[in-house]
Amino acid sequence: MNWELAPDLQKEVVEIISTLDLSYIDPKRVIVFRSSGSKSRAFARIWSFPRIWQKALNKKPHYCIEVLSEHFDRLSHQQKRTTLIHELAHIPKNFSGSLLHHGMMNKI
Repeated sequence: MNWELAPDLQKEVVEIISTLDLSYIDPKRVIVFRSSGSKSRAFARIWSFPRIWQKALNKKPHYCIEVLSEHFDRLSHQQKRTTLIHELAHIPKNFSGSLLHHGMMNKI
């Protein structure tokens, strides 16, 4: 597996947060990576930063969005945007570092 920062997608995420008025999300604490070499069939996934690690490292909550280049890069611009919105929807309104599971996302 190889991970690289994705500044192009980072800009897209900042724009999405602003456009959709997701003011509870701090765009400076959502980092986007493009990965390659995964066996996963996913287009993207979001990674949490659990409270125990926040306390251990004395850091505020952060999130990482990983797009799997073998699948994500083939999508249309609109499909990529929809995928990023889906990953952002996993972030709870309290921006705690935890994640909302699919069943909980429908309730927001």
